[in-house]
Amino acid sequence: MGTSYRIGIDGGGTKTECIAIDESGAVVARHLAPGCNPSIVGPEQARLIVTDALVQLLSALGSQLSAPVVTHTHIYAAGNRVFWRETAGALTGFGKTFTADDSHPVLELATLGKPGLVLHGGTGSFVAARGPDGSIHYAGGIGWRFGDPGSGYDLGRRAIGRALLELQGWMPPSRLGPTVRDHTQLGDGADAAAITRFFYYDAEPNRQIAGLAPAVLRLASEGDHTAHQIVMESVGDLLALAVRVATKLFPTTALDTLPAGLSGPILTHPAVVPIFAARSPLAFAPVQGTPIEGVRRLLARS
Repeated sequence: MGTSYRIGIDGGGTKTECIAIDESGAVVARHLAPGCNPSIVGPEQARLIVTDALVQLLSALGSQLSAPVVTHTHIYAAGNRVFWRETAGALTGFGKTFTADDSHPVLELATLGKPGLVLHGGTGSFVAARGPDGSIHYAGGIGWRFGDPGSGYDLGRRAIGRALLELQGWMPPSRLGPTVRDHTQLGDGADAAAITRFFYYDAEPNRQIAGLAPAVLRLASEGDHTAHQIVMESVGDLLALAVRVATKLFPTTALDTLPAGLSGPILTHPAVVPIFAARSPLAFAPVQGTPIEGVRRLLARS
């Protein structure tokens, strides 16, 4: 009998990363594709991206073996869970399929399969936890339209709200007003009404708003009080959710003894890590490795 392979996918709003591993758990093929979150690109495009990526990965395997045998395929992806179950269920020739949220690989990296939790903050945010009985729990991650504290979108949303009030003259001026105006590229004469229209009428407002996050974090790092306050309030709301999850799942455990990880460009930023260190009862550590390594670990255990 020939070598068999297992395929894993980490699908998010920015990119879709695919790997194939052999029986030893070693990665033997990779493929990178655009983001496949159906909430952003639409269900038809999301399905097309993933199926095309699988074909490309099989093609790479085919260069090593004329008829690769796939025994398992795992899809860890952002977006509607039912959609991904249906998508995986329609696949043929990809062995036993399994789908789960894209939080699972990050949780795997943070806890190495043990009870604990992880907070992720990128374009969106979530809290994921593995309970004492091994059960997986998910909190937050309700989407950019509803806030996702500690995310790039939430930082941008809060910054725009503050900047608009500054430009209207109701709040003391800070560096946020010019920063938001520069982001729109409307020119120095743009007022609050023009900036509001820019974000409301943009074809991809979530991306535009989240795109402000690096500038807000930079201002916070440079000591800007207003930007720092916005960052602290945003990540503080995510921290409060994480503490609520940890307290409920581990009522008799000292929280500072739980494996707890911080993941993503927002929560691991130098302006954010000290906030968690000062305010959290959990002993957070930055997650080491990329989500696709978490996928590899999960695949190897399946």
